Amino acid sequence: MRRVHIRYFAALREALGPGEEWMTAAQTVGQLRDELIARGDPHAQALARSRPVRAALDQSLCPETQALEEGCEVAFFPPVTGG
Repeated sequence: MRRVHIRYFAALREALGPGEEWMTAAQTVGQLRDELIARGDPHAQALARSRPVRAALDQSLCPETQALEEGCEVAFFPPVTGG
């Protein structure tokens, strides 16, 4: 088990709050997302696999295959468009 700091942004922040500390057995960002989805609503709805969600590890965009480290920060947010 490792402790990670999770942050949520934009619509995810509205649904889930600013973030939380979480003890996880997940090895990757994608496994962490699946673990959070398994908690049930509201996480299941906000982070559903049918929804486009981006991730960052320690403030750098990353694929869901990125490995987690003890004490890392994982941020989840919807894709951002600019104008």
